[in-house]
Amino acid sequence: MKIVSISSAAIPEVKLVRFARFPDNRGYFTEPFRASDLAARPELAGLAGRAIVQVNESFSRKGVVRGLHFQWNPFMGKLVRTLSGRMLDIVLDIRRGSPTLGRALLFEITAAPDDPETDWIWVPPGFAHGNAFFTDTQIEYLCTGEYSPGHEAGISPCAPDLDWSAADPRLRGEWEGLRTADPVISAKDTAGLTLSAWLDDPRSRQFVYGRC
Repeated sequence: MKIVSISSAAIPEVKLVRFARFPDNRGYFTEPFRASDLAARPELAGLAGRAIVQVNESFSRKGVVRGLHFQWNPFMGKLVRTLSGRMLDIVLDIRRGSPTLGRALLFEITAAPDDPETDWIWVPPGFAHGNAFFTDTQIEYLCTGEYSPGHEAGISPCAPDLDWSAADPRLRGEWEGLRTADPVISAKDTAGLTLSAWLDDPRSRQFVYGRC
């Protein structure tokens, strides 16, 4: 795995990992994941010791919004990438006691056959996660916990009490345009909680800053 760069987001526990592709006249080859290469990087200490135990893939049509999802017992961290298309990734800090509790970030992750590099985003436990799509898009995420029915919840990405102040202004403008244009959202995600309703829920005490 040829890691080109690792950068911290406005919430430093969230990381962007850029890795290289090797193109030639036939197309390209890439090694998108090697556990030992990631484990050797001190910037990814939050991923150290967490085994990848489940791989998920999804395809979303233009105008779809998913999330914001999270799980406990076990906690689930995610390495997320775009396989084809364009994803607007949404990450929300839900850790009690965190200085960035309630802050939401946006990341643009694209993938096209001619791209010489592409990205993972590392979403650690303690963050709610979702996506929005402006074109038909296929994504993959590697999970550090197996899906556990009965130990999951969701916050609506359209909840009025999320703090978008640290989000990229251009991406926030795109998100607001999609949010107000009747996006395609599942009934489950439409019924997602507000942040304040989640924090009033006793289950929210599963997520504490420094313990997830």
